[in-house]
Amino acid sequence: MVGIDNLNPYYDVSLKEARNAILEKQDGFTFIKGDLCDAETVNEVFRKHGIKSVINLAAQPGVRYSIENPQAYINANVIGFFNVLEASRHAKIEHMVFASSSSVFGMNTNMPFSVHDNVDHPISLYAATKKSNELLAHSYSHLFRLPVTGLRYFTVYGPWGRPDMAPIKFCRAIQNGEPLTLYNHGDMERDFTYVGDIAAGTVAALEHIPEPNSSWSSDNPDPGSSTAPYRVYNIGAGRPVNLRRFLQLLEEAMGKKTEVRLAPMQPGDVKSTYADVEDLKRDVGYSPGIPLEEGIPEFVDWFLTFYKD
Repeated sequence: MVGIDNLNPYYDVSLKEARNAILEKQDGFTFIKGDLCDAETVNEVFRKHGIKSVINLAAQPGVRYSIENPQAYINANVIGFFNVLEASRHAKIEHMVFASSSSVFGMNTNMPFSVHDNVDHPISLYAATKKSNELLAHSYSHLFRLPVTGLRYFTVYGPWGRPDMAPIKFCRAIQNGEPLTLYNHGDMERDFTYVGDIAAGTVAALEHIPEPNSSWSSDNPDPGSSTAPYRVYNIGAGRPVNLRRFLQLLEEAMGKKTEVRLAPMQPGDVKSTYADVEDLKRDVGYSPGIPLEEGIPEFVDWFLTFYKD
């Protein structure tokens, strides 16, 4: 198994290095520090290591940062993604699974979000780049019969999570006795999904190579499938949770409360996310089993250990 990452400083590099240290203890794992925007680096990794399947989780994340630094998103999420597709095509890999995002639903408000609904109105550049990943992947699947599966991740939390996301930001505020901000005046819901469920679902998806949908109709096109070996799935818990409830569980796990400040909705954000995961359950046996009441204490235990200083 080969992992490639440029370890960019968008967030704390020491956290990335600590994750890597765990992976490098596994027999047969090789880490390569490299940038997917460098096509020759990507091609060399595929040639040297005989890559036969790909899980592409690489991206410049963050809705709000995409407003400040749009070029980073075009580079990592479009050019980098294209380079992986090209290398995968020439290597004739068996299957590629890539990370899309719930953000592609954009202005959609019909809940729960379904992969069979069109997603043509993204409201952030980040979302637009993830939508572009789905379009690029489909075109490669159609032209070159490259088996590709896109997973639309819904708000992932758990140990080793990104420090720019709400769970760690909330924990830091609670730990330090600082006020934290809830946007849209606290009227926000997210389909929080434990990282263990996400990992299990991603591996299960890799092992399930998509077949062309023989009943797909160009008169009534289904966005979630194709006449190509291509699928898109939602991967989430399938249950939206109000941010106030999420914060309450964090406070209980940490044994402390914090001051809450309310603010208007931020540009590029959405009020609610809620995943319809029935297709993923049916096709790959996905079964999200970690409730918040179990996952949050595990996350807090990790947070208090890793950030003990």
